[in-house]
Amino acid sequence: MEFLSFDVKNRTLELRRAEVPKPGPNEVRVRVAYSGICGTDLHILEGTFPCKKEGFLTLGHEFAGTVDAVGSQVTNFKVGQRVAVDPNSGCNTCSFCHDGSYQHCRAGGINNTIGIYRDGGFSTHALVPETQVHVIPDGIDLHQAVLLEPLSCLAHGWKRLNGINVGNNVLIIGAGIIGLLWTCMLHLHGLRKTVTVSEPQDKRRKMLTKLDLDFDAKSPEQLKGPYDVVVDCSGSGPAMEAAIPLLGPGGRLCIFGVANPKAKFSIEPFQVYLKELTVIGVNINPFSFPRGLGLLRAMADRYLHYDKLGIKVFSLSQYREALDALKRGEISKAVFKL
Repeated sequence: MEFLSFDVKNRTLELRRAEVPKPGPNEVRVRVAYSGICGTDLHILEGTFPCKKEGFLTLGHEFAGTVDAVGSQVTNFKVGQRVAVDPNSGCNTCSFCHDGSYQHCRAGGINNTIGIYRDGGFSTHALVPETQVHVIPDGIDLHQAVLLEPLSCLAHGWKRLNGINVGNNVLIIGAGIIGLLWTCMLHLHGLRKTVTVSEPQDKRRKMLTKLDLDFDAKSPEQLKGPYDVVVDCSGSGPAMEAAIPLLGPGGRLCIFGVANPKAKFSIEPFQVYLKELTVIGVNINPFSFPRGLGLLRAMADRYLHYDKLGIKVFSLSQYREALDALKRGEISKAVFKL
């Protein structure tokens, strides 16, 4: 098999080859078709997001493909099925897991993610537990199914916000792939003309026009408010801080983007009191893959087009070009086709 090997200590990537591994008793081997590069992967490569502490790691926590082998005790899957992988799980024994909140599990959640702590999808083949595999519905292409993991995170964010009402003034910070998917989800839920996307890069602001959503794209200096809901998809502390004064009474700030663990921003408690503001964090996708599948089916035909979303496909050997294009903001997302 062919895979990208990440040297955790030196933070370097190398394209390597090895024998195709055999699945364990409870594992499914996925022949990966598409694997997405997430912003979190960029943070890991930069050394600003925690991951496996030593040795080598195959990154990639967003991937879809076809089952090409199953372990001796696997009963729910068979060779040939098209599947997507939920990279997150819990220990199933702690109080958080029993409460349905494995995102806070100290042994699971973001502390045991496939592609961050266990080998993931930047590879032609991946071994994953049977419990973390989901069949892709008929009518959904594999290149769309690779977006299922981020969509499942959006589903969790929507639940944390308890929805957003039609007519609410909404600000999305960041026009990367997550910001664009948020705008598509808002449009799916009926919001029109009341959504603004804040993005400092002109080339990314232009991406929004391709989606034909009738939403405004503005530079941060052009924002006025007030907004009922602000969803940060940038992970930028200064951007979040600048958004607080733009919230109207009863406003909600959703921190969706993953910030540098050392990032900070200031807030005036009096304003939180006076306007009864709410700050909501969103951590991965606990038990939200089925709802993500629902979004995938509802959004596929209208919204999930690579050219409109600014997604570009690369081969695994083109990883340097893919990473450079992302860092320069030329594309919203890079996807490996294997």
